[in-house]
Amino acid sequence: MINIKNNSNNSNHRILTEQLNITSNELDTKSTHDIVKIFSEADKQPQKAVENAIPEIVNAIDEITARLKSNGRLFYIGTGTSGRLGVLDASECPPTFCTNPDLVQGIIAGGIPSLTRSSESLEDISEIAIDDLKDRNFSNRDVLIGITASGRTPYVVAALNYSKCINALTISISSVPKSDSNLDNDIDIRLITGPEILAGSTRLKAGTATKMTLNIISTSVMIKLGKVYDNRMIDLAVSNDKLMDRAINILFDFTSVNKETAVKLLKKANGSVKLSLLIALSGMDVIEANQLLNDSNGNLRTALIAVKSD
Repeated sequence: MINIKNNSNNSNHRILTEQLNITSNELDTKSTHDIVKIFSEADKQPQKAVENAIPEIVNAIDEITARLKSNGRLFYIGTGTSGRLGVLDASECPPTFCTNPDLVQGIIAGGIPSLTRSSESLEDISEIAIDDLKDRNFSNRDVLIGITASGRTPYVVAALNYSKCINALTISISSVPKSDSNLDNDIDIRLITGPEILAGSTRLKAGTATKMTLNIISTSVMIKLGKVYDNRMIDLAVSNDKLMDRAINILFDFTSVNKETAVKLLKKANGSVKLSLLIALSGMDVIEANQLLNDSNGNLRTALIAVKSD
């Protein structure tokens, strides 16, 4: 038996993510070519939505960076597609930037099983969200990004309210205007992508805009934390042949050493590209270079400036 909730307050108003998209009327009658063209045109909107939210995204990046530099952590929380996108972004930080898995964490309603199976029934249970945060020892040093396309998901709203209550940095990402949902937070990122090609299917434009925004936020924060030099991933984990080749190429690009020398440097630095670069560019031994990196809070550029100033 299907339990349909009758919310009389909203009976005359559909929030933006539930409205009908006139460009996809009679979608089921279209040719494959026309369907793809409709999607192609619609997917230009997420880019514009992200562009319109640049001030809020910049603020979020700077505030998150400050928290993480003060031993805070970053958490994403969401349900369904929103939750999966957060878990995906968090999961990619350790292999890309060699971060501790605790630094950036993704929480989805229902836990790991919900990554592959539907768990919509949990979206409406507010208490679970608070328990999920407490289970991770979420504190006022940390950052919470609540992802809810509709801006109304009870699980996410409860998490945001709890985060704000304990004075953690509280950020929301939604795809509706404030007239549809007024969220209580420190930074309010609104990615307005309009009605979906399939009415209500926010895994489409809203999901695309969210994925783009999470990419920008996490990558920018890692740049600010010294995980990047120029435009290279210098804190990558050399765990397979492809990444070894990438590490060797990075060393060649900045130091012009040959492959044999690059491999020797990486072995000497226990696989650390950042440390290998500092050794090659400064002439220091491993111990000296490692100490300088520590003194520079892991920032290679800062370490190299210190070398030049000596």
